[in-house]
Amino acid sequence: MQVADTKKYANAIVPKDALFDLRLKEIWQYRDLLLLFVKRDFVAKYKQTVLGPVWFFIQPIFQTAILALVFAGMASLSTDGIPPILFYLAGITCWNYFANCLRTTSNTFTANASLFGKVYFPRAVTPLSIIISNLIQFGIGLLLFLLLYLYFVVTGATLSLNTSLLLLPVLILLMGLMGLGLGMLVSAMTTKYRDLQYLVDFGVQLLMYATPVILPLSAVPDKYRPLMLANPMTGIIETFKYSFFSTGTFSWELLGYSAGFTIVVFLLGLVVFNYTEKNFMDTV
Repeated sequence: MQVADTKKYANAIVPKDALFDLRLKEIWQYRDLLLLFVKRDFVAKYKQTVLGPVWFFIQPIFQTAILALVFAGMASLSTDGIPPILFYLAGITCWNYFANCLRTTSNTFTANASLFGKVYFPRAVTPLSIIISNLIQFGIGLLLFLLLYLYFVVTGATLSLNTSLLLLPVLILLMGLMGLGLGMLVSAMTTKYRDLQYLVDFGVQLLMYATPVILPLSAVPDKYRPLMLANPMTGIIETFKYSFFSTGTFSWELLGYSAGFTIVVFLLGLVVFNYTEKNFMDTV
């Protein structure tokens, strides 16, 4: 009788007992759903638009052109000798991936409340799908950057790659995990405090100006440098630029700080997300 009962409830849905219970096996079982969500997130972004996926190219081009016109042209700010278009596009490519991951994962519970209330699946599938779909957009932006990079090399610009380019997969992983961790943390809190979502949208825009997207770290005045160094995205963006231009700041300590911050915020976000998952339907 005991054996029969065990078999009967083998597939029962039970609450998580441990905060760090990732249920990776369960996520793997729902991999088809994960891919479906990735396709949904990617296609829905510019669905029913005239230009469609072309917007993935237009957006970074316009952002880069405006930054180059205002900061390199009008304000004559330093770009460490790097062609302004390449300098700003490199920063925009990295920043947009992190910012998009943070923005879209930060409303996971509120945006999917109706779906979560009807059917069970591992809730972590939803933010993971967002990170992967944004990775596709990052790949498009990176391709655009590489094409422009090749153009400047062919036209005689002095640019050189270096061995730190091998860290590119690590940088992408750090950006994705940082956006995921912060997004899960905010998403859990927005189930009770909806105005946090507006704060995130506003804060992400302001935070970009405290990264080397606009100004290289070497050109930041000493009194403001600690503020920029405290931003965990600084080490990632500076390393990304140094990998392609061999100009700027490369520091293992700075990159280590970014990696440490990412690990801590990811684990913290995971803990809060798992805890909120149990009873968020009562508050959302």
